[in-house]
Amino acid sequence: MLLRILNTNTSKAAGIGIAMAMLAGAGAAQAAALTVQDVQFPTDPTFTQLLGINNAGTVAGFHGAAVAQGFTLNLPGTFTIQNFPGSVMSMATGINSAGSTAGIYQDAGGTTHGYTNIGGVFATVDQPGTVFNQALGINSSNATVGYFALDQAAGQMGQSAYSQKGGVFTSINALLPTNNNSQAVGINNAGDVVGFYLPASGPDTSLGFLDVNGTISTVDPFGSTNTQALGISNTGEIVGFYTDAAGVQHGYTDIGGTFASFDPVGSVNTTINGVNDLGQVAGFFTDANANTIGFVGTPAGTAVPEPVSATLLGTGLLGLAWQRRRRGQAGVAA
Repeated sequence: MLLRILNTNTSKAAGIGIAMAMLAGAGAAQAAALTVQDVQFPTDPTFTQLLGINNAGTVAGFHGAAVAQGFTLNLPGTFTIQNFPGSVMSMATGINSAGSTAGIYQDAGGTTHGYTNIGGVFATVDQPGTVFNQALGINSSNATVGYFALDQAAGQMGQSAYSQKGGVFTSINALLPTNNNSQAVGINNAGDVVGFYLPASGPDTSLGFLDVNGTISTVDPFGSTNTQALGISNTGEIVGFYTDAAGVQHGYTDIGGTFASFDPVGSVNTTINGVNDLGQVAGFFTDANANTIGFVGTPAGTAVPEPVSATLLGTGLLGLAWQRRRRGQAGVAA
């Protein structure tokens, strides 16, 4: 289906590893070192994606390429399964400072819904009158962002970005240039929102956007023709991915308008989904063997937990994994 921050490549590696990587690229003032911790779910080393990170370093994500199961992760390796009660399939997609999460689940009838888990209380988050929803980000006031679509089965038609708080939905799609589809993915405490849209015409596959109090600006590193903005911190740092002229997908950071490209060691396809106020980033990459591996990157000088054997806590229902449409990522329908 549609969540561009997901892919369905499989993995053969296992365990949690530490590596060093660099942020660099055209337009970057200088390269910035990150310490990178690879993360793979202990009982499913073939597929792990990290989708959000808060200031405590707690991560939201999921594992399972065929049937996804959501989790939160306390670094370096303590996983707690989190799935919407009674769901068939589920993902945790965003996390705020209090540890409350946003996510996606599929019910027994095959309908896809957004959800929140606020203080341990789960609630469905669906725009009234719609048949397909995904909640993709949450801030500290429990405002969420996501999108709805017009077709229940695949969610590929009429995608429309929105924000939501207290059951009140606000269209972001209406603020964007004419487009075929749009998704809102990240929101910070000021209410600034990032996401992406598919232009109605032109060469771009997708373009990132930043919405600040209803004013839209484009996020498009290095003149890419395929870009998505997926996360934003309270300091205004934006993260996401772009595709270069050779068709290779890279993660990026955007700090005050200065872009830097980022790929963990061994990556052939990188996505950064989340960023916190310390500059820690969370995402996933595909390696040369089509393994999907989660990662957390921590700026030099910031304390990094020592890796330990991963411990699995809790029980839960099986969750949902959506199929990619392009370049190892699932996302907005072309």
